[in-house]
Amino acid sequence: MRAFAHDVYTYPLPEGHRFPLGKYRMVREEAERLDGVDVHEADAAGWDDLRRTHSDDWVERVRRGSLERREQLALGLPWSAELVERARRATGATVLAARAALADGIAANLGGGTHHAFADVGRGFCVFNDVVTALRVLRAESLVGRVLVVDVDVHQGDGTHALLAGDAASFTLSVNGFRNYPFRRVPGDVDVDLPDGTGDDRYLAALEEVLPDALRRARPELCFVLAGADPFEGDRLGRLALTKGGLAARDTLVRDTLDDAGVPICLTLAGGYAENIRDTVDINVNTLRVFTRVSRRVTSEPT
Repeated sequence: MRAFAHDVYTYPLPEGHRFPLGKYRMVREEAERLDGVDVHEADAAGWDDLRRTHSDDWVERVRRGSLERREQLALGLPWSAELVERARRATGATVLAARAALADGIAANLGGGTHHAFADVGRGFCVFNDVVTALRVLRAESLVGRVLVVDVDVHQGDGTHALLAGDAASFTLSVNGFRNYPFRRVPGDVDVDLPDGTGDDRYLAALEEVLPDALRRARPELCFVLAGADPFEGDRLGRLALTKGGLAARDTLVRDTLDDAGVPICLTLAGGYAENIRDTVDINVNTLRVFTRVSRRVTSEPT
């Protein structure tokens, strides 16, 4: 499995900031030691590619650093030139992983899943929307048509839903915590909103119920999976109370369902904010380990 990393492009954060910037380096170092994973450095997404998803105004103001204070507060990250470069690389990693998935059947971004970014604003640690940018770049290159987004991060992908509203060739399935960010939700095609303390069994039953139907309705040529570590019971921003074993079962269920259907998978690791950063890293690395076991490969050209 080709995996694309961007952790060397770091950026300054205030002391004590809750965004776990260090986990990306730790995940990449462990991914490099995993059998079946081939790690590459990601290229930055081009400005014109970002404009396929975001307004000219948002792209230019991010580029120049002219965000208003309220916008930086909504983003949750202080602007810096380094942040912009990192955001472009994180998006570029998903573009590269999506192309590789079409060729190989499976590929990953060792980060990504920036699903709170809207067309004209960034929110929730997300500057640019990597998944929507990747699918629009691939469509512009006539590489893919119908896509499915399976979002099993604990937080609903409000930005992705808004950007794909009215897109008949895209289908979104979100299995998220109901009493959690974002507090103003944007409806997707299928939203499964789960209560605090859901736990492994109820979570897996809910996912198993909706995933096959979403796959049938979407008829995808490519699936983007946002496999967040934040449903974990020890996550500061989660509250769904899944164990590490439950998250491994989630990943296996998603992998097997898509694999059996022969759908190429572009994996992103999305969010994770455990009290002990080691827990987030362990979950992310195990997600990579699970998805390297995809058996099928693309046997025909995507339409």
